[in-house]
Order: sequence, then C-alpha cells, then structure tokens
Amino acid sequence: MPTYTVHAPPPQTSGTSRGPEHYVFVRDGFHFWAFVIAPLWLLLHRLWLALLIYVVGYGVLGFGLTFARVSSTAQFAVALLIALLVGFEASSIWRWTLIRRGWSTLGFVVAEDSETAERRFFAEWQKQAADIPSSSGVAEPKYSTPVRRGPPSPSDVIGLFPEPGGHR
Repeated sequence: MPTYTVHAPPPQTSGTSRGPEHYVFVRDGFHFWAFVIAPLWLLLHRLWLALLIYVVGYGVLGFGLTFARVSSTAQFAVALLIALLVGFEASSIWRWTLIRRGWSTLGFVVAEDSETAERRFFAEWQKQAADIPSSSGVAEPKYSTPVRRGPPSPSDVIGLFPEPGGHR
C-alpha cells in the first residue's frame, strides 16, 4: 500500500499560515510518467532546478557518449537507466524541492490513493484538534498511527524484535 508524505506551505508574508487546502500529498514509490517523459513531469510539478540539472546532465552525458563513439545500443541503455532513476527518485526530488522552498513536512499517511490519504490525514487531524484546546483557533495536533510526524526515533523497532527496554 502506498505511503504519502504531507507537506504544508510556508507562512505568508503577513505571518499567517495557509489553509489545509494548500497542503500537498506526495506519493512515495515509482512514478510512471516521470519515467516515460521526465522533462514534462518535472515541468508539470514546477521542479525548475531539477529540470535544469536533468537537461544539463543529460546533454553533457549524451555529448560525452557521442564524442567517445559509444554504440547506439549502449547510449540507449544509459538513457533507459537515467529514465529508471528519475522514475524511482521522482518523489524524492519533489520532496527535496518542497523542503528547499520552505514547506514543512507534517507527517505521512498510508492509503490506497491520494483521496483516501487526504481523508485519513484530515480525519486524524480533526480528531487530534478536538482533543487539544487552542487559543489561536488553529491547532497543530500531534499525530498518531497511521500519520507520523518527524523522523523515526532511535528507540523505534521495526519487525519481530523485542521492544527496547522491554522484558526479553
């Protein structure tokens, strides 16, 4: 089942935060359209720096392979490997660009599709906001499963291992 990271835009110049309708959900995993037509996918998601790096890198590599008189089969294999790399790393590139632009990562959601991820995230958010009284009117709740906030702590255990500090 896919995992989505949730990103909130940076505060406006007036210091107020934007509403939840501006949040972005980035699916983790392989992006087929980034694999097939990487430049258009990068343009669609407004990843300008990544597009510039892709175009310059691809051009330099293509010129170098042609200058070295590498066979067309090897050039095709290199192009296919680059396309695979972009397809697998597309979500990481998107997240990197959002963080570079000042967006904050709120957590992650496990869901079948983006619509279900949004529903789960905001349902958990409303549940947590109801439990936390807020003087400003907008509460930033602490999330629980399936939504997680921040990187894993060193005491987190994954798999069938005993809990840290627990009885062995």
